[in-house]
Amino acid sequence: MNGRRRMLAGLGIAAAALAALRPGTRGAPHDGYFRQMAAALRQADIATPTLVLDRRRLQANAGRIIAHLAGRMPLRLVVKSLPCPALLNEAAALCGTRRQMLFSLPQLLAMARGDHDILLGKPLPAAAALAFYRGFADGDFRPERQLQWLVDTPARLAQYRELARGQNLRLRINVEIDVGLHRGGVADAATMATMLDLLESEPRLQWSGLMGYDAHVAKIPDLPGLRERAHRHARESYAAFAAMARARPALYAAAGRPCFNAGGSPTYRLYHGDGVENEVALGSALLKPSDFDTALLDDLRPACFIATPVLKALPDFQLPYGVEWLGGAARAWDPNARRAYFIYGGNWLADPLSPPGLSASGLYGTSSNQQVLLGSGLQRLAADDAVFFRPRQSEAVLQQFGDIAVYQDGRIVDSWPVLPATG
Repeated sequence: MNGRRRMLAGLGIAAAALAALRPGTRGAPHDGYFRQMAAALRQADIATPTLVLDRRRLQANAGRIIAHLAGRMPLRLVVKSLPCPALLNEAAALCGTRRQMLFSLPQLLAMARGDHDILLGKPLPAAAALAFYRGFADGDFRPERQLQWLVDTPARLAQYRELARGQNLRLRINVEIDVGLHRGGVADAATMATMLDLLESEPRLQWSGLMGYDAHVAKIPDLPGLRERAHRHARESYAAFAAMARARPALYAAAGRPCFNAGGSPTYRLYHGDGVENEVALGSALLKPSDFDTALLDDLRPACFIATPVLKALPDFQLPYGVEWLGGAARAWDPNARRAYFIYGGNWLADPLSPPGLSASGLYGTSSNQQVLLGSGLQRLAADDAVFFRPRQSEAVLQQFGDIAVYQDGRIVDSWPVLPATG
């Protein structure tokens, strides 16, 4: 009898432990915000996967960013993160800037116009620079004054020197420096000296400044003092490289006011205008995709979403023939796997957001055609209802859906074409 009691007690404990591990039921219908957005999409007859931009949130985010900077640092907009001319124009007006950072030849050809002040955010092959000059056609844009090419090594700088000589060009050259990210760029004083020597010796090349990206600072584990040390190292490295340029008076004077670009969306708030850095670049912070959910950006709000209709709302989640039993086991174990919703498209760099409680199926797998989402049924979704995803990043994602649907005050008020997708 004692043995039986012990066995029953053990089974009871095991059952209780198993019950504690079983997922709880999650889910709810859209809240008021997304109900209103879904209604706006229906009213606008939008029934395909669409990138929706909340214009009021964009405006509010821009206002907070400008308040953070408080006039201490100019702002340069990152085009790859805001790859839409109308969006860039809106952001430029909100932030009071004509500065842009570009990362591809097609986007450079598209944006090299008017009064834009452009800094390349990555070093392009000299052949790509040559293609720019062969394809560039806007007479109002003066590359010799408004464009800075980014160069990372003495070898690449020598290629740009040959380009300038061969094409009878004057090129402004910004030097990429490694401030701790270790993704390339000048990492030591000897290399910097070699590049400054070359710049001083070639009249067709004009040094224009430095660019040091510090994305690693925000990604480092938040152990006591670790991020602070990484940021301090980045700024000390930057100051040392800037001092090397300042020690060459003729080179430094010819640059006018050198462009010392730093920061990015995750780290711009760490700069207060008290160092050599004299501008910050950002783009994603204005839209706040989920990769930018950090303490430094906690007062910004998500401003872009992917909306897509439900194509099929099935009463039960089933796996294909031969393994239906596994689908039944999943439904029995997890109440959030009871219903299946096949959506229009899918497999984006994004996560289900509304209605809450939806998730992708690891058993069924992903699909770019009709992705399945699982839910408890508390979402109350039917065919043709909208599901909203939150992008993890704005870069590239904004270019996957055609024109951006601009949402404002409960209506879709505009449609903004995006730049072609490029690498």
